[in-house]
Amino acid sequence: MNLINYFFAALAALAAGMINALAGGGTLITFPVLVAIGLPSVSANVTNTLALWPGSLGGTLAQAKDLKDQKKRLWIVIPAATLGGLTGGFLLLRTTEKLFSNLVPFLILLAASLLAMQTPLRNWLTRRQEQGSARAIPEAWVILPVFFGAIYGGYFGAGLGIILLAVFGLVLTDTLTRLNVL
Repeated sequence: MNLINYFFAALAALAAGMINALAGGGTLITFPVLVAIGLPSVSANVTNTLALWPGSLGGTLAQAKDLKDQKKRLWIVIPAATLGGLTGGFLLLRTTEKLFSNLVPFLILLAASLLAMQTPLRNWLTRRQEQGSARAIPEAWVILPVFFGAIYGGYFGAGLGIILLAVFGLVLTDTLTRLNVL
């Protein structure tokens, strides 16, 4: 890679960080830039995921007070997310570069669609919480959808936050802030 490629990668990372801080979806900038500067699709995907997770961790740590009394939920969600993420990563490593490159347009379309649904989803979740229309659903029901969402996240990742927020909002009764940090 030459110096200009490093410049474009750094610029994309900066833009993605700002976008993720505001609304999410920064992956839709960084992944195509990594491919455009010459990384193979699978390598760009792995690099993208590894480069962006510290920001997610930082956001979680910044909202740690909203996690304090969600320990029971964490014991439910973390194993499902870990197993799903490992499964997705395993599938990614078993996917040929050609197949993954052929899937990328569909994965990006899915991620962009999820990003487009983010605001309506947040509005719906907020209304649902305010109206108190949430049904009492056993919290353990979140395991399977989190597992499948994490498979997607381990494989590609873009839009995973929106997927998980939707799952949490459908199954768990809580404020949007607490669901988001979970």
